[in-house]
Order: sequence, then structure tokens, then C-alpha cells
Amino acid sequence: DSNGIANFDTPQSIDYQSFAKDIAILSSGKEVSKTEYTFNNPNVTPRQLVFKPAPILVVEGLFVFYYQEIVEQLDLKLFIDAKDYIKLKRRIIRDKEERGYDLDDVLYRYENHVAPTFEKYIEPFKHEADLIIPNNLQFDNALKVVVNYLSGIVDSAHQED
Repeated sequence: DSNGIANFDTPQSIDYQSFAKDIAILSSGKEVSKTEYTFNNPNVTPRQLVFKPAPILVVEGLFVFYYQEIVEQLDLKLFIDAKDYIKLKRRIIRDKEERGYDLDDVLYRYENHVAPTFEKYIEPFKHEADLIIPNNLQFDNALKVVVNYLSGIVDSAHQED
């Protein structure tokens, strides 16, 4: 950004073409191998991760709806949302515990990177989702609905075999 702070909260921060390609490979029944992302932590040795095809593939990420090459491969689009103050609280806790960021750093990134990115690149696609799930306190009932829906798909696929 203008202060020299790296902004990882932009669609350009991911290799969406490789992401879309990997989804297609998994959907075709083949495995995908990727090097683990360790959030620029030099103290962590990245592992090699192997993703195996399955009847249901869960594709998640901040910018999943932003790139048409990815959206076209999704059968069910879920948007998990929460109130702004809850998202900020969760980020403060996570960034302190997992990344060692102090409060000033978390608030700076939230105000200058996270919130503007959400408003520009994520929130506009919210209403293109098939289901919007509020995640303020709990989402148990919404999870039951999604699990039942997906179970029906798996059951149908097994009956066709």
C-alpha cells in the first residue's frame, strides 16, 4: 500500500488460473499436489499436500466468486457472512494468536486492506450465492441444511452406480 505494507487481501494475491485448473483436475477424478502455503512464515517448512478427488469438492476462499473461471465450476455457491464487529474481533484474536500481530497492526490492516477489499471484491458477489449463511453466533441449522442437501447428492450418485 502507500505506506509500504504488503496487502495480501486482493484478488491478485492468488493464482486463480492454477486454482481453476486444479478444480478441473479434481473434478475429472485426478489428484492434485500442491506445496503448503505458510503465510510467509520462514520458520515453517511447507509440506507437500495431496488433494484427492471426491464426490463433493469444497472450494473455499475469499475470491472464489470473483473469478468467472472458478465460478463456472461451482454447483452450489455458499456465502458465509458475519457482522463487521464480529469479523474484526475474530481477526484480532486470530492475528494475535497465530501471527503474533499487535493490535495496531491488525487494526491498520483491517481498515486499509481487509475492509476495502471486502467492499470492492467480495461483498458485491454476495447476492450471486445460492445460499447466504450468517455466522454471527453459530451456524448449526444452516450446516444441517447444507449437509442434508449434499447427502442427497451423494446418495443419488451411489444409486446411479
